[in-house]
Amino acid sequence: MLNLDARQQLQTLLPLGMVATKPWLQAQGLSLHFLDNAVRSQTLIPLTAGVYSRQEARISWKGVVTSLQRMAVEPVHVGGLSAMAIEGLSHYLSKDVMPQVHLYSQESLPRWLGRIDIKARFVRHGTHRLWPDSLMNERKYFREDSWQESLPPLLYACPEMAILEILNEVPTTISFEHADELLQGLHNLSPRKLDALLKSCRSIKAKRLFLWLASRHQHAWLKYLTAEHYELGSGKRVIAERGRLEPTWLITVPREM
Repeated sequence: MLNLDARQQLQTLLPLGMVATKPWLQAQGLSLHFLDNAVRSQTLIPLTAGVYSRQEARISWKGVVTSLQRMAVEPVHVGGLSAMAIEGLSHYLSKDVMPQVHLYSQESLPRWLGRIDIKARFVRHGTHRLWPDSLMNERKYFREDSWQESLPPLLYACPEMAILEILNEVPTTISFEHADELLQGLHNLSPRKLDALLKSCRSIKAKRLFLWLASRHQHAWLKYLTAEHYELGSGKRVIAERGRLEPTWLITVPREM
């Protein structure tokens, strides 16, 4: 029989719709004996080895990632195309049966993340070459998605941050054309956030691409940005193979653009 106080603590620690690992639950004060009994009584449902939900709760990718964000030692956020999709700024509707969820973190993602049976595939992007570690803890660059009432919100990158994360993936996983269409629709970006993020961003490629694409569309916020304030490196950068050299930002871009 489960201890009443421990059961109430479990309900608080593990709301329906979220997941938790055995080590994390133990770190919160629940005993191994109690957890084993909770599994035997089906109060805890194993999703994979050492990862549980409560009873027969329906688990979504947002529930899994929100749970990961709560348990992780180092910050992890939904970013890039996935953050744009949450904001309703994505131009491409995924037809995949198994949609990709782009997660940005300093450290590797736990292996259990790929073993939970949900309709999503998690793609990890390292941040060391993109953002300084200190920026990953600055909440002003992140937004909260209240994906389910009474549960913790999902943390995701603001559009100003997400577009730079996307441009860092051009052209390997994001096409020039897709990136161009995304930036074309970003009329309401904050110049203050853009200025701070462009100063912090470590990716020379992402910054040069951003300034080139922004100049193509002449958004109102562009006049508040000063390219001389950003570290843009030196020399030419080949981004588009067999492309044309863009003379202002010294990057090769597709000839048709």
